This record gives sequence, structure tokens and C-alpha cells, in this order.
Amino acid sequence: MAGHSKWANIQHRKGKQDKLRSKMFSKLSKEITVAAKMGMPDPDMNPRLRLAVKAAKALSMPKDVIDRAIRKSQTGDGADYTEIRYEGYGAGGIAIIVEAMTDNLNRTASNVRSYFAKAGGNLGTTGSVSHSFDRLGEISYPASVGSPDAVMLAALDAGADDVESDTDGHWIYCRVEALSDVSDALEKSLGDSTESKLVWKPQTRTEVDLETAQKLMKLIDLLEEDDDVQAVTHNFDIPDEVAAQL
Repeated sequence: MAGHSKWANIQHRKGKQDKLRSKMFSKLSKEITVAAKMGMPDPDMNPRLRLAVKAAKALSMPKDVIDRAIRKSQTGDGADYTEIRYEGYGAGGIAIIVEAMTDNLNRTASNVRSYFAKAGGNLGTTGSVSHSFDRLGEISYPASVGSPDAVMLAALDAGADDVESDTDGHWIYCRVEALSDVSDALEKSLGDSTESKLVWKPQTRTEVDLETAQKLMKLIDLLEEDDDVQAVTHNFDIPDEVAAQL
């Protein structure tokens, strides 16, 4: 077991997730529509849709909004979205992966490239940084759900491969194809998760100084504000003494 990235803790302390709530509703609605369009519109028959609906419910998205997003996939309304991944380097050579869902590839590529440039980074080619990450399923729970040992036992029983725990919570990891089944099994033993999703987990993390951290935070803010961007992943960590200055 190891501590989760301090970046996640800083986001929590700053209330960043609350600030991005409306953005997340929009992004999750898009994911629900795409997932339902690619598979069955029934969450019980479509693992990707089931995970998207779980994520929406975890953020207290109204049921009628979820149902409307599913219906949209069947009526042909709205744009056709393409899923695309961008990879590049932020300040200090920090690896960044950007997952997007867009109806205009030229617009999204131009925007993402400009964000990297504004924050002292540069966009690379596909595969330039993803080799430093593992593609995994991640299921998160609050620290109050149980002790690290208890969560580890529940996770292994559910078919997970690893758990990271600290004072802020527990993060359970599994194979991509097992995410839906592991998530369902954990619900029976630990209750509803905070989040269940596919992630790019860095194989190692790099600690950064204050100036680098500020540039990286600027880049991530720019990316997350973009409606086409679904997720941003990085491999940096912020030491406590640096975090105290942010």
C-alpha cells in the first residue's frame, strides 16, 4: 500500500471538484450518451454505460438528466463524438495524458496544443508518454469505509490487484476488463464507491518545486476547463512544504 498523489489531496482541500461540478455534469452526460450509443442503452447489459451512470450518481446527477442522456443516444440527436488521446510534457518534463471526446478534431487539437504552450509545456505524439503509465481500472472509497487492511481484504476478494490507502481514502486497482465486475463486488462488501473509472496510473511520480507546480496547475486548469477534455492524468507529486505555499 502506498500514499495517493498529493495533487488529489490539494484538489480536495481547495474544493476544486465542487467548482468543476457543472463541467463534470456536462462531461458525464457526453460519456453516457456515447457509451449507450456504442452498446446497449441498458446499463445492466453495457458495462461502460453502467460505470458512467455510477459516476453520474456519485456526483448526485439527477435521474432525469441521466435518462435524457441515454435517450439522446437512441434518437440520433446531437453530434457524433470521436474519442482521442493527446500526450505531452508539462513544465519540468512532467508527463501529461489528455483524454478528449470531440465533434471537431481540429478545434480540440489546436486548443490542447495552445494550453501546453501557455503553461510552458509541449504537445508530443501519441505514445510519447503513455509508456510510463499503466492502463487500469480504479475504484475509490473514503477513508471512513474501513482500515487499509480491511479494504485490502475486500478488494482482493472482489478480484482487484492492488490498493493504495492514506488518510484521504482508498484507491483500488484492477485490470481494465475487470473494472465493472470488481466494482459490483465491492459494492456488496463496502457500499457505494466514490468513483469507478479507467485511469492511466503513473509507474513512478516526480516531486516538483513551487514554480513548476504552479505552471503544472495552470496547465491542468486550462485543460479541465475545456468542454472537449474528459480527463487529465500526470505523473507529478507535490511535497508538503511546496503544497503549503500554494
